[in-house]
Amino acid sequence: MRIFTHKCASGNAFTEFLTLSLTSEERTRSRHRYISDEGTELYLQLPRGTILQHGECLSSEQTPTLVRIVAKLEPVLTVRGQAGIDLLRAAYHLGNRHVPLEITVDYLRLSPDRVLQHLLEHLGLSVLQEIAPFHPEAGAYSHTHHDSQTHHDSQTHHDEVAHAHD
Repeated sequence: MRIFTHKCASGNAFTEFLTLSLTSEERTRSRHRYISDEGTELYLQLPRGTILQHGECLSSEQTPTLVRIVAKLEPVLTVRGQAGIDLLRAAYHLGNRHVPLEITVDYLRLSPDRVLQHLLEHLGLSVLQEIAPFHPEAGAYSHTHHDSQTHHDSQTHHDEVAHAHD
């Protein structure tokens, strides 16, 4: 089994290339065993809190293998509105429920949930069940897309202000 411990650094010489297709939930697991799309057994041993994004790659100090992460197609609800305010209103209601949510200018996307689907339809939104890649927002305190200063500032703010639901 090959163990992958970090995201790729440029300049590495790779002799083998693998693809690992993962759902949005699987991309949040920092320590887990998987089988690559090519059938190779892999173990991820990444820093806690790592969230993998579509197109990122992983490497190992043990082997010159590059693993490219692909967002696997999965069941989702795609939500569209007549006006931008409709999606803002829906995002507000879903955010109050701490629902993992993909947010774009044209649509919102979430995991299937009959109760939430009914809520969204009641708000006058179009809800389509489909199979698509799901890229939920990482969240304000995640370890992705933050430089160390931003993360420190966010963590300090988080420590100083209790979350309303805690």
